[in-house]
Amino acid sequence: MESRAKLLGHAIHPILIVFPLGLLATGVVFDVIYLIRGNPTFAVVAHYMIAAGIIGGFFAAPPGWIDWFAIPSGTRAKSVGLLHGVGNVIVLLLFIGSWWLRRDAPERPETLAYILSFAGAGLSMLTGWLGGELVERLGVGVDPGAHLDAPNSLKTSSAAGNAGERI
Repeated sequence: MESRAKLLGHAIHPILIVFPLGLLATGVVFDVIYLIRGNPTFAVVAHYMIAAGIIGGFFAAPPGWIDWFAIPSGTRAKSVGLLHGVGNVIVLLLFIGSWWLRRDAPERPETLAYILSFAGAGLSMLTGWLGGELVERLGVGVDPGAHLDAPNSLKTSSAAGNAGERI
């Protein structure tokens, strides 16, 4: 099933998700470093990484929802996509809660802020797997003519391209 939200021939959602996933994961890494080292600079960096990851999540979500609405009802992809999307909303809510608890004293997060960010990181691994299931197993967001010698997406709108064309 081809993506409905595309940029230069590629689905937008997978392009954008790397930012919130990377930023939120980096926030958790800085939390762990802070817990080990005790240097408040790491806690402050975690606070800002989480804030940036939340913003990135808000940008990545709409193209994903656009693609989900295009999935035919009654399919496994529709239910997996719903779990993926709702799960990622919960991930964002967990990290928003963690960020909110840090806002007044980012250099000294309270325990609940860590619990929320670690829970968000754990859930994001499950929702990331569900996203992989959607693309790699169920073909959501994949051009119907995709193949190992498909032409460049900047040259033609279809992966099937012209017969014999190789880039």
